[in-house]
Formats: sequence, C-alpha cells, structure tokens
Amino acid sequence: MTKKVTEKWVKRQVVQRLKELGAYYFYPVASGYMSSGVPDIVACYKSKFIAIECKANGNKPTPLQTKNLNEINLCLGIALVIDENNLEDVTATLLEL
Repeated sequence: MTKKVTEKWVKRQVVQRLKELGAYYFYPVASGYMSSGVPDIVACYKSKFIAIECKANGNKPTPLQTKNLNEINLCLGIALVIDENNLEDVTATLLEL
C-alpha cells in the first residue's frame, strides 16, 4: 500500500526550498481577523512578493483561494499552487527572478 502525501509534508518541502535560497517567508495564521482564502505561505525574494498555496493528492484550490491567487498575479506578485508533483517549481520560479 502506498502512503498518501499530506499537505503538511508539501509545506515542509516548500519551506526547505525557500530556506535554501535565503527567502523570507511566513505562514499566515488563521484567526478571526484574517480573510478566508489566504495562501498557506507568504514569501519575499529579491523584492518580489510570493504567495504559495500547498495542496496534496490531487486537491485543488478553492474558488476563493483561486480568486486571491489571481489578484496577487494581477498586482505583479507571484502566486503558485504547489503539490507533490511540482515542488521543483518553487526553486525554478525563484531562480528566474
């Protein structure tokens, strides 16, 4: 039987890549004052705002998450949806900056 990947595992892999590149990052903490649909990880690298939504096992962003990611892109930030199949996109995207 194959063990399923968790979103927590994907987040750890993303953070490992951000640390390797020296990017600033944090996990927004959900609270009563926070808007829904905020990406899992917010980062800054070479003066660029980066938002990363982490998923696993074929899960997709909710419509609200997609809306927020699209708004970030419209503001010329970088918005990524990362899962166990495209982890290399984190490093590749940041190295292109």
